[in-house]
Amino acid sequence: MTEMQKSRMTEIFPYLPAYVADELKRLPAAEWENINEIRLRVNAPAVAMTRGNYKIIAKDRKLTINEISETFEKICGYSVYSHQSELARGFVTLPGGHRAGICGEAALDKSGSRTVRYISSVNLRVASEHIGCSREITAALFHDGLCGALIAGPPCSGKTTLLRDMARLLSSEPYGKKVAVVDERGEMAAMYRGEPRNRIGTFCDVLSGYPKGEGIGMAVRTLSPDIIVCDEIGGEGEAQAVSEGVNAGVAILASIHARDGEELKRKRAYQILSATGAFAKIVFLKGGDSRCEVDRVEEVFP
Repeated sequence: MTEMQKSRMTEIFPYLPAYVADELKRLPAAEWENINEIRLRVNAPAVAMTRGNYKIIAKDRKLTINEISETFEKICGYSVYSHQSELARGFVTLPGGHRAGICGEAALDKSGSRTVRYISSVNLRVASEHIGCSREITAALFHDGLCGALIAGPPCSGKTTLLRDMARLLSSEPYGKKVAVVDERGEMAAMYRGEPRNRIGTFCDVLSGYPKGEGIGMAVRTLSPDIIVCDEIGGEGEAQAVSEGVNAGVAILASIHARDGEELKRKRAYQILSATGAFAKIVFLKGGDSRCEVDRVEEVFP
């Protein structure tokens, strides 16, 4: 395991119950490389998920409601109120690009906004960089120049990781394109106090924390990008912003959840996006035990 990998893994230790962190630290480095999620549930032992497998942490010890609550408080920096907008969508993004999925009882706050209380489980997704994983698909997609492309795949298939590496390659030599990353959830560049924790390339600007529709519009107006990269796109407002970007001569590279073409066709989000004319290619990822592995590339279909 490289020093960079060690550093990224240990970033999540402070958020975990102490005994869980201690057990994980004892694992061989080779096992750490495969962990992509750590799941914490009330009245159940902690579980480290790997590609296609799992490892129960301290089998004889079940997490208490107090331990889950303390983990949640630490994830929110002991300021739950400041994370209400994220919690309404079910997650909190941590420094380094790690993502904590939060489960509990839905509730409405005084303003009528949805939030969550009585936290019952936390799913920590471990961020990772796979430098160079997109080299072949980037060359294949853009050998004749920039075009719009969608990266499609099931959860945990590596869509965000692949997009991040594509942004890095495109905004570096020999491509040398002006890339704007609209990083609504903070997972792609992992900006922390103005500094990207992930490697994003020389000619890359990052709009961190902006809603995708707003960020795309801002990038078009102020950054003169050659290509805009964003994750999990699909709302009508976002599609409108994509359309405006295309009309301004900007290529769009984005991801969307879908296991195959049939599922993709049924998605309202895809129907809206395909109507913008922004995308020429769809890259389907394999999913399953594979990560960032391309299954096939297809032309955009109606």
